[in-house]
Amino acid sequence: MSNSASKLKTLSFWLIASALIAALFLLARQMPHLQIFPEDWNLGWRDPINDFKRWVVINRTTHGIFLYFFEPLSAVLDFIIRRAEDFLLWLPWPIIMLGFFLSANQISGLRLGLLVSACLLLMGLFGLWEESMETLALMSISVFISLLIGIPLGIWSAQNDRVDQLLRPVLDAMQTIPIFVYLIPVLLFFGVARVPSAIATIVYALPPAIRLTNLGIRGVSADLLEAADSFGSTAKQRLRKVQIPVAMPSILTGVNQTIMMALSIVVLAALIGSGGLGDVVLKSLRRLRVGSALEAGLAIVVLAILLDRFSAALGQRSIATSQRQFQGFRLFPPSWQANSVAQAVERQIEVVYRRSGQFNAWLKKRLPQRLQQDWLSITLVCAVLAIPLLILGVDSFPRDWNIGISGPVDGLVDWMRVNLYNIGDSGIGTGPFRDFLIVRIFLPLTNFLTNVVPWTVMVLLATLIAFRSGNLRLTVGVIFMLVFIGLIGMWEFAMDTLGQTLIAVVLCILIGIPLGILSSRNDALDKLLRPFLDLLQTIPIFVYLVPVIMLFGTGSVAGLIASVVYALAPVVRLTNLGIRKVDETVKESATAFGSTAWQKLVKVEVPLALPEIMLGINQTTMMVLAMVIIAGLVGATGLGLEVIQGFANDNLGRSVEAGTAMVMLAMVIDRTTQAWADKLSQAANLQH
Repeated sequence: MSNSASKLKTLSFWLIASALIAALFLLARQMPHLQIFPEDWNLGWRDPINDFKRWVVINRTTHGIFLYFFEPLSAVLDFIIRRAEDFLLWLPWPIIMLGFFLSANQISGLRLGLLVSACLLLMGLFGLWEESMETLALMSISVFISLLIGIPLGIWSAQNDRVDQLLRPVLDAMQTIPIFVYLIPVLLFFGVARVPSAIATIVYALPPAIRLTNLGIRGVSADLLEAADSFGSTAKQRLRKVQIPVAMPSILTGVNQTIMMALSIVVLAALIGSGGLGDVVLKSLRRLRVGSALEAGLAIVVLAILLDRFSAALGQRSIATSQRQFQGFRLFPPSWQANSVAQAVERQIEVVYRRSGQFNAWLKKRLPQRLQQDWLSITLVCAVLAIPLLILGVDSFPRDWNIGISGPVDGLVDWMRVNLYNIGDSGIGTGPFRDFLIVRIFLPLTNFLTNVVPWTVMVLLATLIAFRSGNLRLTVGVIFMLVFIGLIGMWEFAMDTLGQTLIAVVLCILIGIPLGILSSRNDALDKLLRPFLDLLQTIPIFVYLVPVIMLFGTGSVAGLIASVVYALAPVVRLTNLGIRKVDETVKESATAFGSTAWQKLVKVEVPLALPEIMLGINQTTMMVLAMVIIAGLVGATGLGLEVIQGFANDNLGRSVEAGTAMVMLAMVIDRTTQAWADKLSQAANLQH
């Protein structure tokens, strides 16, 4: 089909679609049940779910399924988590820091060792050592169990296509479901406290471990497998000695992603009593104690940085760092090699390393052959040094070392609320900006989606967009999921959440795509942006609310701005990637035909980069949706607030209905944007 014929067909489709939408809009004005979703269609989930919850509470101590499954599982997990907490709190704080330092140094060198030590020190200086250890214990156990389940499942799915096909839609759904929704079923069957938090974390953090293990095993070269077979290796030997070692970088990347996802939900799990740093943030936000919330938020950030850098370095490790990986400085960057002070410091560091190496060699000679491992040496050194510290009563971080910033931050917040709300009565400031967003954007859009646009028109519009993507199964699914949101009584709340999501996504696109284009053309800007984008994707989702509340208070505006900041990175990165991937030959051809830089960008680069840009918009949209929902913690309206109020008011049915609506709305947005990205890929001849 020619390009002009394709354009004519597209134009005809949307003209007919516009006519259908207009006709349905006018018809709905005459028929109320087409305008507002009929209340008598409600499936009435809420009361049966609340009745089921009451049954669970009454029968928890007598029914067999609890006595012989849920309670034993809960008791085992609770015992493990509490012992891990007790162990970390029992260990002297200098030993924990020393253990992390030595391990990081062994994996990646002195710089990483100093970084993780600084992160741990900061947690203690904020007076949050115990809460940090509680979060670390819960995370460690949850991640370990996730990997214990996920890596074998990944190996199995890599070796069995049927298992892979069965797991793929399940993993897609698990990565689409908003974080909050994981808390609802575990709350029902396990109550509150650490165990349900751990189970929600395990389930939420499982997909990356499975996917990346599968990807790594499948990516092993066929030549290597044939060579192993030719040497008479059995299937188990081939797996253990060839496939897993070669796939290890991919598997360890999955470990890194699992850790970061676990940290995201461990903080939110404070809603169901997990304790730790998340509990401090949550209580501080509820009491509007921004300083305390910021302290705990920063502690979460440095814990995320510690675990992210540690696990990422583990995945990139090639040789033991007891050997020099490059001829250069251990502490300072290579560009400082001509600096005499840096040279003097590095010489002293080298003396310490040489003597440490001599001590390590001496220690290994006195251990049996099978125990001559670096990690055993580190454990032994820490154990020996812990004894005198325990005798001296050194355990938790000294409280008199606290350099808490909550007081100054609270003072700064008070100052900003007074002085930045309306600067000099000029009509410029955080207050007028917030009022503008609420009065001119939020309320009109929410009113438009909930009261002006009939629900039938919204379903028809979404159906037409899905149908135009060329996926009939998606079209049917979109109709079912949107109607189902209405059937559980959540249509208005879903439209409220959709409105907030649309505003935030549009802002991300307006900021992110130009930034991505500029960074694709300017390597210096790309290098400047990269660490900021890395940081934005490292910070746990919960933490973004804290600084925004300092400026704009609570409500939907805080959620909007936090959403934009949180979700900006994917659209910037993927726009940059898409533009850079455009074939240089195509660019040169456009230049040869006399195209200006602007014409080349608009008519060549952006169209060919659209698949990556659409994928970035898809990821940004899902991240915005997650944050808009979490913003319910600070008073933003919509489905997030319904889930939270259901938790707070002991109304599980309300939380389940809102959580189900979240899942349906997220799946509609995710599947539709993915389908359009696939269509654009095919149009650009980029689909493999």
